[in-house]
Amino acid sequence: MKILIIGKGYIGNRCAKAWPGSVLAEKHINSKKDVLDLIDEHQPDAILNAAGVRGKPNVDWCEDHQMETIVGNTKLPIILAEACQKRGVYLLHIGSGCIFYGDSPHKDKKWRESDFGNPKAVYSKAKWAADLVLSTMENIGIARIRMPIDYIPSANNMIDKLASFPKVIDVENSVTIIDDMVDVFYKLMEKKASGIFHVTNPGTLKHREIIELYKEFVDPSHSNKWINNEELVEQGLAKKGRSNNFLNSENLEKIGIEMREVHEAMRDVMEKYARMKKQGKNSDEVLSC
Repeated sequence: MKILIIGKGYIGNRCAKAWPGSVLAEKHINSKKDVLDLIDEHQPDAILNAAGVRGKPNVDWCEDHQMETIVGNTKLPIILAEACQKRGVYLLHIGSGCIFYGDSPHKDKKWRESDFGNPKAVYSKAKWAADLVLSTMENIGIARIRMPIDYIPSANNMIDKLASFPKVIDVENSVTIIDDMVDVFYKLMEKKASGIFHVTNPGTLKHREIIELYKEFVDPSHSNKWINNEELVEQGLAKKGRSNNFLNSENLEKIGIEMREVHEAMRDVMEKYARMKKQGKNSDEVLSC
């Protein structure tokens, strides 16, 4: 299977490294014609949209750069979808579980793929808008991820982020282990699966559990202060409260795709992460090899 990857960020590069024969697009996309030219040049069996705007140093940037956020997270996916529909090429778009805030109305408090989002931040609203449009089309899959965690040290890795913060919010969430995610993305493209899929590992994970594993495998002397989500804004550490939620992956199960239980996967990731740290390796070195 030949895969064309749009987006040269961390996840795009991570997938390109894992999939021999895949192509990481070099061209910047401004129009449907740009996408059609890429499709005609590379003749892919499937396209992964790993492009998007998250903001730096974090999503608070999106609050002050609304148009850039909308163009990158709403307009671009629609342009890609339009070109893919014209050429009959399957598109897998990376969505976000951050479109949900708090508990769902279901008894188990988990959000289903069919639930409507309740986004609050500009970033979340732009991602939700793309989902609403793309989910109406055939031959398009939406893979929603949450708080991606990897064994490769990187500024984009949740492990590095939590370890760098003197104050950490004490919350519990669904998360996505990137090793498992890469495998699921490939299987979704193989199946040309249409619809929305929550690509999160079964179970939920607390920030405290991540930090405890970090102390066990990486730095026993690590310390931080715990705060709640409201204090994050009250203390000026963020402009808006963060999305915290539990996702249920009903649609992956329906098509026979499984992911590891989150605690099993997280422990494996932290062990690998610790080895990488000891070797002094980071994402630039690993993904450029």
